[in-house]
Amino acid sequence: MATWSLHPQGVFCAALTPLDAELAPDHARFIAHCRYLLGEGCDGIALLGTTGEANSFSVGERTSLLEAVVRDGIAPSRLLPGTGVAALSDTIALTRHALSLGVDTVVMLPPFYYKAVTDDGVYASYSEVVQRIGDARLRILLYHIPQMSMQPISHALIERLRSAYPATFVGIKDSSGDFANMTAMVERFPGFAVLTGADPLLLPLLRKGGAGCITATSNLVARDLAYVYRHFRDGDDDAALAAAQARIMRARELVSRFPQMASLKALVAERTGHAGWQRLRPPLESLPPSQVKELLAAAGELAAVTA
Repeated sequence: MATWSLHPQGVFCAALTPLDAELAPDHARFIAHCRYLLGEGCDGIALLGTTGEANSFSVGERTSLLEAVVRDGIAPSRLLPGTGVAALSDTIALTRHALSLGVDTVVMLPPFYYKAVTDDGVYASYSEVVQRIGDARLRILLYHIPQMSMQPISHALIERLRSAYPATFVGIKDSSGDFANMTAMVERFPGFAVLTGADPLLLPLLRKGGAGCITATSNLVARDLAYVYRHFRDGDDDAALAAAQARIMRARELVSRFPQMASLKALVAERTGHAGWQRLRPPLESLPPSQVKELLAAAGELAAVTA
């Protein structure tokens, strides 16, 4: 069973970032998307992460987008911005900025450019951030995505960080897809919020004591993920729970047939009727028309099957 004192917990969307004609973040459209996701049942928005193309944006673009969201009235407590970048000084600046807006929990990648860095090096980086910010409000959700960062977050490192800063390092987003790693962390670190980055793993992880998810496909199926989160105790004989899980799995398969972010943006463009949603900042590319057509046809078939 989950421990309900875990923080953060629930369903958080790894939100896509819409771009305007100049390929800059489109604030108004992003805010509308956030409100849509919250209305669909998300507990919060994990903005400026991998799915949000954050590492293609400057510090100024990232801070401006977060400011716009908070200014529009979305509660800071419902936001999990990504603040971990390759440069220590920028990580500190982004994290300090989030705190200045009332956002106390951030998702933080390890420094990721240099390879074969030891745990001592990664520990030193995280420790410098905490010490230089010096704010007791700060809560950090570690971000384990070794297939992208090439810098895994080991259990030994987690133990060391929690020992030194027990009130600060509160959990981890595990986007490795390794369910055994997720359950091992749940068992080894009581009170540590383990959230999966893989939509189909939300249900089994919750049943092992996990805290929830931060996922890309929640841009499409937030309502089903929210249902799973709120009803995971109901049992395998619950037809509505099984149906929601099946839709989640099919949606994940759908957006994985072509590059995921481009696929998600094409599907959101179709839902909203705004073609601009298909834009990605280079070097990422939008889907070619033939793939968009195939994707939308498959999505239509999926909708017919799951209706």
